[in-house]
Amino acid sequence: MSEGQAAALVLWLVLLAFSLNGSLLRALYANPLYQHLCLGGAIALVPLWYLRAGLHEGLEIHFLGLTSLTLLLGWRLALLAPCLTLLILGYFGVTSLADFGWQALIGIGLPVATSWLLFLGSWAWLPRHLFVYLFVAAFLGGALSISVKILASALLMGLDGRYSWQTITSDYLSIWPLLLFPEALLNGMAMTLLAVYRPHWVNTFFDREYLGR
Repeated sequence: MSEGQAAALVLWLVLLAFSLNGSLLRALYANPLYQHLCLGGAIALVPLWYLRAGLHEGLEIHFLGLTSLTLLLGWRLALLAPCLTLLILGYFGVTSLADFGWQALIGIGLPVATSWLLFLGSWAWLPRHLFVYLFVAAFLGGALSISVKILASALLMGLDGRYSWQTITSDYLSIWPLLLFPEALLNGMAMTLLAVYRPHWVNTFFDREYLGR
């Protein structure tokens, strides 16, 4: 493990420790529903992150699904649950455990932060309506979260010197627009089903605010 990889891992662990306060962990321990949602969310991400494509190592693309997880669990647990996903993929050799810190910061932290900030913005500045929640927080959130992740990955690879900027642009960023709509649709459909059939599971969905009841 290089110094950069170690620094990224330490930074991620500090961020995780800051986000997971004692009251949250006690609530998680006492609530089997959220235990099941965290574990189920982590497992559900495995096939999404396992099915990846790319021409170069480190420049692979895959669906995220983190906007749905953020809206379902809240940002704190949405940082925790995908760590299990990364560990599972690392155990089976799909990803490098040495790069766990960078993968967590860029592949989990940034998309979760983007999704949560967009949700907060829609809550504060837009009408509290079901379609606003689904199309802005879920649909648009999915597109923005994967955009942030891809751009950050491209910047890291470019600054690291592993690939030339021309290679990154032609073989990685050129695929970026093709992922926007599918990722947005994936999250929009997932949150539509959850909001309609299991609204009590969703941490950020409130019947009285979005449905007027």
